[in-house]
Amino acid sequence: MKMVTAIIKPFKLDDVREALSDIGVKGLTATEVKGFGRQKGHTELYRGAEYVVDFLPKIKLEIAVTDDQVDAVIEAITTTAQSGKIGDGKIFVTPVEQAIRIRTGESGDEAL
Repeated sequence: MKMVTAIIKPFKLDDVREALSDIGVKGLTATEVKGFGRQKGHTELYRGAEYVVDFLPKIKLEIAVTDDQVDAVIEAITTTAQSGKIGDGKIFVTPVEQAIRIRTGESGDEAL
């Protein structure tokens, strides 16, 4: 099992969710987060005063999948969330040692 963590732009969430659903992903966790990478934030103008926005709003997706689904999930996220502009985000894949469904006690791939 793997945990796929993706940081994407907020307006891409619905498109990515639909793409993941289309390939058979049964669930995901989405969290509103703030951060910066190469963008380094940007400046905005408010009531005539210029100020720097260091942390930009993003969405963090966490998807637990079986090993054979990883490549399809990465492809779905990449093609859907990509705009070609700076700040599109990142995808991280980490191993998951164990997953347990609390309601039934199922573990491993069956818990997903």
